[in-house]
Amino acid sequence: MRNALKMALAAIMTICAVTARADQTEYDPAKVSDSLKAIFQFGSNSTKQALNANTVTLITGTIGGTYVQFGADLASVLDDGNKIRVLPIVGRGSVQSVADILFLQGVDLGIVRADTLDYLERKGFAKDIKKQFTYVTKLYNEEMQVIAPKSVATLKDLEGKTVSVDLPNGGTFVTALTVFERLGIKAKFVYVEQRIAMEKLKAGEIDAVIVVGGKPYKSVSTFGNDGRFHLAKVDYAKPLQSDYLPATLTAKDYPNLIKDGESVDTIAVPAVLAAYNWAQNTERYRKLALFVDAFFTKFTALQNPPFHPKWKEVSLAAPLSGWNRLPVAQQWLDKHGIEPVTRQRFEAFLKQSPAAAQVSDADREKLFRQFQAWDTEKARAQKK
Repeated sequence: MRNALKMALAAIMTICAVTARADQTEYDPAKVSDSLKAIFQFGSNSTKQALNANTVTLITGTIGGTYVQFGADLASVLDDGNKIRVLPIVGRGSVQSVADILFLQGVDLGIVRADTLDYLERKGFAKDIKKQFTYVTKLYNEEMQVIAPKSVATLKDLEGKTVSVDLPNGGTFVTALTVFERLGIKAKFVYVEQRIAMEKLKAGEIDAVIVVGGKPYKSVSTFGNDGRFHLAKVDYAKPLQSDYLPATLTAKDYPNLIKDGESVDTIAVPAVLAAYNWAQNTERYRKLALFVDAFFTKFTALQNPPFHPKWKEVSLAAPLSGWNRLPVAQQWLDKHGIEPVTRQRFEAFLKQSPAAAQVSDADREKLFRQFQAWDTEKARAQKK
């Protein structure tokens, strides 16, 4: 190990010497980058402690997905020398991320889909699992994209058909199975990795591929369409309105699957930045507080290029039904006077309508979800 360190030091010194001769300037390697200090202090206990104390790990998703890009964006904006480092980890999807947050040592945060915890409880895999989680913020809405032959106009046309819903450790299968169950559609589900599934679709071995992810989703936008396929419609039916939002896909999102000037109705499910419900006097909670302050303070930078366009949909104060917000996150929002503006505008809108008093609490929530979706899409369009 000492020999390796000597070689690393020699290489760095050689590079610096060449640079110094070229520019006729002397360089202090320690000033080139704070990260190089770790090399010069290799093996130091204080270095190890400093690096670990302020590093926050984030489970994201599979390669090519929106979760991975969000993790990379957070690291790019928030990393600040030894003050804080965000370490994104490539994950295996929403279900696996829930397990990783609960059981994998060193995982501080994860991006999961809002309907995953309900699914795990409904199927008997977990009990009162939401009590073990908190959320930092609702992120964005993930649209359901159904790639199918043009003979499949809507989701109902997949009755009795073979449908790929990705691998069983992700989140797509959770949303797909939930939606099909609620709509009473019986299909034959197969669990195939998306890239392979799309090749099987082209070969006629399966009838549809379902992808649930933030548009534009890479594997969908790069799907090589020979003219036989399109995106099938998903109706925002009443059985879906308690947990899902209406959404629209356009030719601008997927010119390979939607004709210019046309659009496809679908549904969406929120993505959530979640954490384990750590006690407030713990070291892990301190790291979450460090992350929240850095993230919320620099949030607006993420809503501009070159970062993922889905950041434009994020509202830090947006409520998330059925979830408890991380206390330090709520405290930060309260301290800075940031409130869920959408809810306030919605209530003001209802007060203008004489029929509002007739709306039940359940219908009120459904209307609010639709209002959220409309407001998000409007804000997104304005920022383009």
